[in-house]
Amino acid sequence: MNDFLSSLPLFSPFVEFAFMRRALAGCLALSLGATPIGVFLMLRRMSLAGDAMSHAILPGAAIGYLVAGLSLPAMTLGGLVAGLAVALLAGGVARNTVIKEDTSLATFYLLSLSAGVLIISLRGSSVDLLHVLFGSVLALDDPALLLLGAFASLSIVALALGLRLFVLEACDPSFLARISRLSPLAHYGFMVLLVLNLVAGFHALGTLMAVGIMILPAAAARLWVCNVGPLLLLASGTAFAGSLAGLLLSYHADLPAGPAIVLTLGATYLLSLAVGPLGPLASRWRSSWHFER
Repeated sequence: MNDFLSSLPLFSPFVEFAFMRRALAGCLALSLGATPIGVFLMLRRMSLAGDAMSHAILPGAAIGYLVAGLSLPAMTLGGLVAGLAVALLAGGVARNTVIKEDTSLATFYLLSLSAGVLIISLRGSSVDLLHVLFGSVLALDDPALLLLGAFASLSIVALALGLRLFVLEACDPSFLARISRLSPLAHYGFMVLLVLNLVAGFHALGTLMAVGIMILPAAAARLWVCNVGPLLLLASGTAFAGSLAGLLLSYHADLPAGPAIVLTLGATYLLSLAVGPLGPLASRWRSSWHFER
């Protein structure tokens, strides 16, 4: 059976090389955990906030690197602390001042990115900086996979238990605040899940690429379906299929894996714009057809 699978271009890299299997498993974990978070970011109109938060973890991860080198526990703990601190600070500033949340996140994003790059530059080389910024999905080891799997499992359970709250908080937060005292829990709980999945994505794709597997599949899926349930399923499936295609492209064309995955997901989004039933072209055709009728 293995000989037959090895003869197929689609399966041969994953049969022959353990690092390709680990990369695929890591992408599966991110597709199940991070991409659904990206759907809610899109529904909350906070897609760019995901990019800002992905950089918020950089100073903590950089301090962990400065203390212990490329240590998974140290960089994970540092990234979690920094990300949660920025989420709480940005939310506090937005709720207690005239500054809006997008502006607050943007200011902390700029400070975090600059501080993280500076901290890494104090000790590391340009290679270390590239590793942190762009990740190395082909270098995932068993502890990193366990971490990604744990964060994905936690996200799935949390979303399943709080789906109604998260949907209401994304679509009409003022209504949720009027009918329930759980509005702050939904908001900050979601931000915690966002930070957890960005830290997971950071280990695989780096801070600059982690948000790509969150937002691009969610945006592509939104051009095909409207309801939240099918949207979550289609976005996760799109993320995994795009990751598989990106890994194969990386292997056969000798390209960096992280950018290949994100560009493949980007191509899926552009294709959805062109042929998706909720895309601009299909909507224009439907309007023209309806007028002619």
